[in-house]
Amino acid sequence: MNDKIQALMDFLDASHSVYHTVEYISKILDREGYTRLPEGDDWTLEDGGKYYITRNMSTVIAFRIPHGEPAGFLLSASHSDRPSFKIKENGELESKYIRLSTERYGGMLMAPWMDRPLSVAGRVMVETPTGVKMKLVDIDKDLMIIPNVAIHMNRKVNDGYAYNPATDTIPLLGDRDVKGMFGRMIADQAGGRILGHDLFLYLRQKSTVWGIEQEFISSQALDDLQCAWACLQGFLQASESGSVPMYCVFDSEEVGSRSVSGADSTMLTSTMMRIARYLDANLSRMMSQSFMVSADNAHAIHPNHPELADPNNAPVMNGGIVVKFNASQRYTTDAVAAAVFRSVCKRADVPTQTYYNRPDIPGGSTLGYVSLTHVSVPTADIGLAQLAMHSCYETAGVQDSLYLEQAMTTYFSSTLTVTGDGEYIIV
Repeated sequence: MNDKIQALMDFLDASHSVYHTVEYISKILDREGYTRLPEGDDWTLEDGGKYYITRNMSTVIAFRIPHGEPAGFLLSASHSDRPSFKIKENGELESKYIRLSTERYGGMLMAPWMDRPLSVAGRVMVETPTGVKMKLVDIDKDLMIIPNVAIHMNRKVNDGYAYNPATDTIPLLGDRDVKGMFGRMIADQAGGRILGHDLFLYLRQKSTVWGIEQEFISSQALDDLQCAWACLQGFLQASESGSVPMYCVFDSEEVGSRSVSGADSTMLTSTMMRIARYLDANLSRMMSQSFMVSADNAHAIHPNHPELADPNNAPVMNGGIVVKFNASQRYTTDAVAAAVFRSVCKRADVPTQTYYNRPDIPGGSTLGYVSLTHVSVPTADIGLAQLAMHSCYETAGVQDSLYLEQAMTTYFSSTLTVTGDGEYIIV
């Protein structure tokens, strides 16, 4: 097993919620000598300093201050969340058994969740003598299953079935004797009286590398933790840039990014303002010399349904980084952004591919589309080709992870200078 891929798998297997994802990344930044900055404090920054902030324990932004006057910002943006089922408060449902009431988070494929061992992870707010405190919880056991209805009772299920989240996808927790045990189990792990919680189901199956040449990787949350991990590795391995490198992982992308910790919040803008203030620089000028890579996975051509792809712009797994385009700007890449990013990939000796939606199949949007309303810089929407996006177990290419790490190392080591409208120097 390639050590870099094993490290990715360890990250995936530990990231059972957005909060555990950010905790994992924060521990790596701590080990790498980055100083955590509370948003509510006055910041003391230094030339050559390495820093990071978190918000809501679900979003993290890391950055470095270069020596000397920087040109602008080199940004990457990925997201920490994935479609799942969120557990409601007062969630125990009692009938012949005890079940948990849930609601969908994000646009998911529901069928793959059926008949698989599941558990619960997330955060709880516990009461303290002076207020409240956040605690992360992860019930490390096979805890529940969402049972399918037998074929004998649903004869037409294989002809197409519309799952009803109010009835079909309610997880089974135990028999009637376990009433009240779920809440007590969460409280015991949290170590206090719970005043609120954000708890999600997660699949117990670990990530795996497979294929005749071990060329594929499957896991929960490849969209978008595969990009978040590769961008982090590139950020950490990069040499010093004449720009300000910023690594961002946002929450809430799967539900529109409109949250206190999403890409549509003021978090990134306010962080950039504080950096510019330390540098005694004009933020508008710095933004005119800046660039963003919005890294969120892309659809690979499906082996059984190639007709669903645009025939000339259908990326394959392990074929290189996917540059995503959409005329309505749901993906923000234009000619300028594509040229800059492809130039970086050429210097990194990394192949690229292109993706467009088939014209009659509308696609989604991603972080770049949202963040541009706050941070208006040229943005390349890119990703890694994968299958079964928004399933609870997705598949992508092993080599593509290494390609993105290599490209982002080159990207974060670069200095970008805008010499005229549409003219860039990248060294």
